[in-house]
Amino acid sequence: MKARLRSITLLVFASAMLSGCMRQMMEISKAATMKAVQPDFEQVDFQELMTRYMNKDASAGDDIEGIYSVSIVVEKKNKPLFASEEQQRVVERKENYATVAILRDHTSGREFMEISLEKEKQASYSVRGEFTGMNDRNILIYKHFEPKDKSLTYTFSFDKDRDMLEGVRTEVSGKTEYTYKMVYLKLQPKRNTTGSGN
Repeated sequence: MKARLRSITLLVFASAMLSGCMRQMMEISKAATMKAVQPDFEQVDFQELMTRYMNKDASAGDDIEGIYSVSIVVEKKNKPLFASEEQQRVVERKENYATVAILRDHTSGREFMEISLEKEKQASYSVRGEFTGMNDRNILIYKHFEPKDKSLTYTFSFDKDRDMLEGVRTEVSGKTEYTYKMVYLKLQPKRNTTGSGN
């Protein structure tokens, strides 16, 4: 009888221990899943996006706002060891590799935000950068967000006549200089070309 009681007690104790271990493993798994799902970039859902857009002053007429196709060219400049002149060449070229929206942001310290439109029908959209205008409204500073809280800074000019933004960033590594040139070509809204004199 004592042996049977001892077996039942051991069985209950083992079940309690196993149940506790299982609960702890489930909590660890849940925490790991939550951590893995955490996005790299600030997220904006569709409602918030529309709220930000509708909060704009309709009379502001921000020409920079719109949807853009993005291209980039990377140039490398260096002076080989026994050469008398610097050599410059294109090391990377990507035409129309991204589509982004640039919207005025009325709810934070930034002037304009850039949102990636690469994937359709998402629950939220990544904020990939921000633009701040200088005294000359055609010059903007662009901060491009990278994973792990890193960012890259470009200087942009806005050509209203061609609906185009052109940006440049230079990076020096030893005796090599890299120049990153970005071009944003506005897709929407289309310019009103009425009254062109036809």
